Amino acid sequence: MDQFAAVFIDWVERFGLAEALRRFRGAFTDEQIDEWVEEYERLVEGVKIGYPPKMLSAPGLRPWYPGPLPHHERWPAFRDSLTRLSADAVERLDQSTSKIIAYTHSPDTSEYLTKGLVVGYVQSGKTTSFTGVAAKAADIGYKLVIVLSGIHNGLRRQTQERLLAELVDTAGDGAWFPLTDVTKDFHKPSATFAAHQGGDRTILIVAKKQKDVLARLLSWLTNAAKNGSLTNIPALIIDDEADQASVETPKINPQIRALLKLFSRRAYIGYTATPFANVLIDPSVPDELYPETFILNLPEPDGYFGAEKIFGRDAVEGEYAGPQLDGYDMVRIVPSNTLELIRPMGRGSENGFAPTITDELAEALRYFVLATAARRYRGDKSHSTMLVHTGMKTVIHDAYREPLRHFLSELAAAVERQEASTLTELKMQWEKETDRVPASLFDGLSTVSFDELAGLLHEVLSDVTVVVDNFRSRDRLDYSGPRPVVAVAVGGNTLSRGLTLEGLVVSFFVRTAKTYDTLLQMGRWFGFRGGYEDLPRIWMTSGLKSDFRHLATVEAEIRLDIARYEEQNMSPREVGVRIRTHPVLNVTAKMGAARIAYASYGGRRVQARYFRENDADWLRANRVAAKTMVTAAVSDGVKVDDHGDGTMILRDVDVAQVLSFLNAYGVHEDSPDLDPRLVTAYIEKENRRTDPSLLTWNVALMGAPVRDEDHVVDFGGGIRLGTIERSLMKDTGGDKADIKTLMSKEHRVVDMDISASAARGKSEGALVDLRNASVEHATTGLLLLYPIARDSKPEPANIDSRVPFNAAGHVIGMALVFPGNAEDKVRNKYVQVDTSGVDTSEYDEIPDALEDDQDSESA
Repeated sequence: MDQFAAVFIDWVERFGLAEALRRFRGAFTDEQIDEWVEEYERLVEGVKIGYPPKMLSAPGLRPWYPGPLPHHERWPAFRDSLTRLSADAVERLDQSTSKIIAYTHSPDTSEYLTKGLVVGYVQSGKTTSFTGVAAKAADIGYKLVIVLSGIHNGLRRQTQERLLAELVDTAGDGAWFPLTDVTKDFHKPSATFAAHQGGDRTILIVAKKQKDVLARLLSWLTNAAKNGSLTNIPALIIDDEADQASVETPKINPQIRALLKLFSRRAYIGYTATPFANVLIDPSVPDELYPETFILNLPEPDGYFGAEKIFGRDAVEGEYAGPQLDGYDMVRIVPSNTLELIRPMGRGSENGFAPTITDELAEALRYFVLATAARRYRGDKSHSTMLVHTGMKTVIHDAYREPLRHFLSELAAAVERQEASTLTELKMQWEKETDRVPASLFDGLSTVSFDELAGLLHEVLSDVTVVVDNFRSRDRLDYSGPRPVVAVAVGGNTLSRGLTLEGLVVSFFVRTAKTYDTLLQMGRWFGFRGGYEDLPRIWMTSGLKSDFRHLATVEAEIRLDIARYEEQNMSPREVGVRIRTHPVLNVTAKMGAARIAYASYGGRRVQARYFRENDADWLRANRVAAKTMVTAAVSDGVKVDDHGDGTMILRDVDVAQVLSFLNAYGVHEDSPDLDPRLVTAYIEKENRRTDPSLLTWNVALMGAPVRDEDHVVDFGGGIRLGTIERSLMKDTGGDKADIKTLMSKEHRVVDMDISASAARGKSEGALVDLRNASVEHATTGLLLLYPIARDSKPEPANIDSRVPFNAAGHVIGMALVFPGNAEDKVRNKYVQVDTSGVDTSEYDEIPDALEDDQDSESA
């Protein structure tokens, strides 16, 4: 590419093709200009938009950005600074940030407003992504980049440090002009906006989302707009933690909207790992922040530890619930009966509260020391952190300082004098933990023995400090010093969103929350753990563990929705992303234009996985429900196929008997897809269609041959089957015994003429197609009943992840398979934004258009 072609393409990037042609016509020959246009079009056609990030985008929005060009400076400088990332990770970052830029509005539009949302994971590299977007935006002519960085000083300071180091310091002189620094948020400069312009530089502002800070920024830029200094200035506003303070707040939200109105050419891109509030903004309000231009889903990066890896999740639609969804055995349970010892219970009880170092907290502290010593033995002498988060009140945090210091001091003294009982206790704990999560599960890691790390315990205990970090404390987690930090960090809100806890190994977390986004953002343990993937541990209640598993499932479903809608060429204004609800947790405090979602069961299989293990009456009622249905069906003379292996198929059972069973069968309340009211409403709708479906059902009894009278379930009608084995996931039981997987994939076609081995070799989609292609089965439902032994034992291979069932009686598991032609929809336990009143035909004619932060900075 010759230098004039580069200048021409640079002009196209900044002002659009029509303006570039107008500018260059006459100065150069038509032949030369035509060659440059062809070069530009070739580059645009080569834009890498096929990289995995799934995206919903506005109708008619054509990706225009050709990717980084030879004359660009800021992106190459930033890219070359990313020595911490692998070459593959940098390439994926390049492609994903190009896709984001490509779906902002093209600069050949004289006026534009891009409103996009990038959905990542907690602690997953979102800052790196928006730093790359800022670099590329500046390279194509954006003259102002404003980063709205959370509501706390700690996050703003951390973001400022990153951007100065990776953007400003790496680029050449004059590329960036920062108006904020590490020590000071935005204050009105003495010079005007116009005075800071000049040459090719881009102004950079990192501001906290706090009303006084934004008021100062608005005042300065409003004066610039009145003076005409903002005319045709392309501005990029990046909203980090875009679901926090930006949505439905009386002060911050109007300030951000007012900021956007100052410019005629602007792009607003929100970043968040918890997009619930953002996707529920009312899209019919023109100047609101609903991401109507695009919603992009960043894939989970390699090496990332998210909710799914730690807590596991349920299978989402179309998936098989295999062992890959279990998660690692890294969670340790804090008994509910100890909570009053570690956090105040009840209003006002925090006054005078004195925490107890319970057995579980002591175990967590000892493990933190052991894990840090193991990391040092492996040669990793970087920061190491433990989080203690039991409540949001600062008085609670302060109360922990001395008990934690005392415990660590006593432990250090015992180790220094080589106290036998202490060393034995430490060794037993270490060997137990390394057995539960073997280092061999992770590439390149080998187990560190206790003898190998023991010599480093005294050194670690000499380095460890207790830091209380909240908006009132003078302590702050500061990783910028010359020595690696080893800290037990006690805090609440200032440690619960955005801020990265470097080298986080152990979390002791019993803080409750009422909404998905608040709880998920508190998961500071999510992130990258290179070189110590086997070591992270979390202490929490069994209820919190269950909540995080639910949230991992919600995350997977949101991403599945985005992928599906992209394949259907749907735009954010045409369809809302579904969010699964929870019996106790709220989705978000900002429900916006949410409405109940509707869902179809067509082609799906749903199964029970949770049972009330100790509720004998509940278990007995389910056995009676099954026996009543089977007895009635056999009395009606239905055909019964005996497979000879404990499996029996009752064919063409009347739908009335199936509905009676569903109304009598007890489903655990944490099984939203199996809500009997939802399922029966769906079946009844199918029955009423002009071409009715689901009027008859095949009922599969999925037992085993009878081996002894203690393991038999009487289904009635002369049918007695042996029980099968389904053990429990660890740390479950009682009111929510979790077997995880009831049915196998091949059971979807157990009533069809295909062997189990042949069915296992087919995909879920192929099995759905097989059922739909059968005249006999295309309108017939399949109900499967599994008699599960009350004393089921885990398989030897699963002994580390499962425990025996200890139920008060034999258990009846239930699953349903629906043919793929079932079309009706019923109200489901999901919410999504209401797009019914949005006029999508006039997308291009969009009109222009938190509460006070305790962590505010002084002027």
